[in-house]
Amino acid sequence: MPLTDPAHRGEPAPFEIKADLPPGAVHSPEPAAGAEGEDVARSFETFFRTFETYRDVNDARLAEIERRGSADVVTLDKLDRLDAALDATKKRLDTLTLKARRPEIGAPAGRQGSTQALEHKAAFDAYVRSGREHNLRPLEIKALSAGSDPDGGYLVPEETETEILRRLAEVSPIRAIAGSRQVSAATYKKPFAISGPQSGWVGETAARPETTAPTLAELTFPAMELYAMPAATATLLDDAAVDMDAWIAEEVETAFAEQEGTAFVSGDGVNKPTGFLSAPRVAEASWTWGSLGTVSTGEAGGFPALAPSDTLIDLIYTLKSGYRQNARFVMNRKTQGAIRKLKDADGNYLWQPPASAGGAATLMNFPVTEAEDMPDIGIDAPAIAFGDFRRGYLVVDRLGVRLLRDPYSAKPYVLFYTTKRVGGGVQDFDAIKLLVFSA
Repeated sequence: MPLTDPAHRGEPAPFEIKADLPPGAVHSPEPAAGAEGEDVARSFETFFRTFETYRDVNDARLAEIERRGSADVVTLDKLDRLDAALDATKKRLDTLTLKARRPEIGAPAGRQGSTQALEHKAAFDAYVRSGREHNLRPLEIKALSAGSDPDGGYLVPEETETEILRRLAEVSPIRAIAGSRQVSAATYKKPFAISGPQSGWVGETAARPETTAPTLAELTFPAMELYAMPAATATLLDDAAVDMDAWIAEEVETAFAEQEGTAFVSGDGVNKPTGFLSAPRVAEASWTWGSLGTVSTGEAGGFPALAPSDTLIDLIYTLKSGYRQNARFVMNRKTQGAIRKLKDADGNYLWQPPASAGGAATLMNFPVTEAEDMPDIGIDAPAIAFGDFRRGYLVVDRLGVRLLRDPYSAKPYVLFYTTKRVGGGVQDFDAIKLLVFSA
């Protein structure tokens, strides 16, 4: 079913499924710079039209299976193309929405308007462009890192650090949904009550038995060093029209987000945060504090053929109601593609597209977060997570992003060794549950 975009004078829409394309291939040009709100609306409309076509083709596939016991190869090929088109359209829509939300760096806010902040910004800009540090050095409260003087650097301006963290919260999927803390120490320690104090009913004149104290556990979240090293040419540094603060934030955004995304999901805690999938796992019936509860699909490496949606219902209701109010699904793109084909007993699709531009797709009325670092569906794979990640997972940012200018290592380019310290780990083991594809 061809999709035509009237705004392009009858030309194929950006994500039209062409008959001569190989399986899974879609035309997805990069979004034009400075895309306006009309581009977001047009992409959102294209996304919905594509999903409507996807449902029609999938219904045809199911009808063919009922009639002949298997689906036609042409139908399967078209379904794969539409699946890829949905992913590409959603990616472009997210990109346009994100760009529309980004404010300019440099607008006065909070302490930005202070004389000291403006002086630091001007001195930092001079250091980045030319390497002059004589004005910046006296302004630094801490000139060098605690570990090694030669590997130190200078703190980026406050508004640039804020912008880096804001961008990371928008493009890093787990950071966007997790709880967060900013600390000034190397390690954040948090006490957590595993069991509350005992209580009970007594008569007016009855004796009050002594109760036991609550059981506390101390959770520690060390902040590990994360770095990026963007490079600049002399022409870029000499161009006064280039906002160096914005350039630095944009350059380190992707590098930091990719590393964080992997660490928050599957990090082993060695020189990186501990991911929630690295926590011990145990069947929900035997759950204890310190491990994540799991629900099995009953089918090794897949959903059961009969009533596959029941496993998702079981997963949802393993979570206590207090967590379920703000819960969401977390899975990667391939798993979401498999979920799109599932229906409930009334023939309704379980997965639904976002209701508005910039919104999240939903699965059984719960939002879905796409995290590419989640494992694919496979034997014993915890491919789907469900829970209140705001309460279940904590991201710890140590204040201060450092930058060290290096004009020597890669002449004629200038390298900017940019570091930040971040940690993470599960803070409430009862707030996240996993669906494991095992028998």
